[in-house]
Amino acid sequence: MMNFKPILILVITLCFLSCKQEKMQVTRIEGKQISISDSLKANTEIETFIKPYRDHVNQDLDSVISFSKETYSKKDGELNTAIGNLFADAIFEQCNPIFNNMTNNDIDIVLINHGGIRSIISKGNITRRTAFKLMPFENSVVVASLNGHAVNELVSYLSKAKRAHPIHGLKIALDNDYNLIEATINNQPIDTTKTYYVATNDYLYNGGDHMDFFKASDTMYNLNYKIRNVLLDYFKKTDTIQPEIDDRFIKANNIK
Repeated sequence: MMNFKPILILVITLCFLSCKQEKMQVTRIEGKQISISDSLKANTEIETFIKPYRDHVNQDLDSVISFSKETYSKKDGELNTAIGNLFADAIFEQCNPIFNNMTNNDIDIVLINHGGIRSIISKGNITRRTAFKLMPFENSVVVASLNGHAVNELVSYLSKAKRAHPIHGLKIALDNDYNLIEATINNQPIDTTKTYYVATNDYLYNGGDHMDFFKASDTMYNLNYKIRNVLLDYFKKTDTIQPEIDDRFIKANNIK
């Protein structure tokens, strides 16, 4: 007669394990936050390896390339600021020769967004680090062709925005209720039959800050020139900067 006792024990054991596995399930997950601070010990070997490269980068960033007579901030004016005017003027000065060489045309307007200015310029030495703080992004200068109707939309946008978006070549005068009194390009009325060349950055050209008037552009020229490099080149060749708030974008009661 066969002995079924070992088989019976095996079956009972397997059933027990199966039931036990079925009952095992995740009921709660616990975790804790580990803050990263100076209290964490640095890896000496890694720090020793990185230090020469860090020192070289810092030495380069702290090299003096110009001098600022005052401290300039994008909060200094209502519709135009000294630092914003410097931004726009530097872009025109550095980029117009490049654009002219490409197309035999000149840039008519420069338009940059107020929010794109990310730092102040402090009184005293201007270093390469200053330019990186002013423009930490990788935005490049592009030039868009716009007809006069689209330029009028651009002017309408600026009038409604009531912000000191940096401009060059364009003059806007508003009344005390921010209604448009006059807009001119290179001191001439806007001609709706004419094509104008507007230098801006690739972010705005692609609709950033809701500047949808750039959609009317049928041609875009990429100058392959980062705005940060524009500022660096401008500072290098300008011994002392002293930009001013002027009459390029004002309310009527501010007209001199």
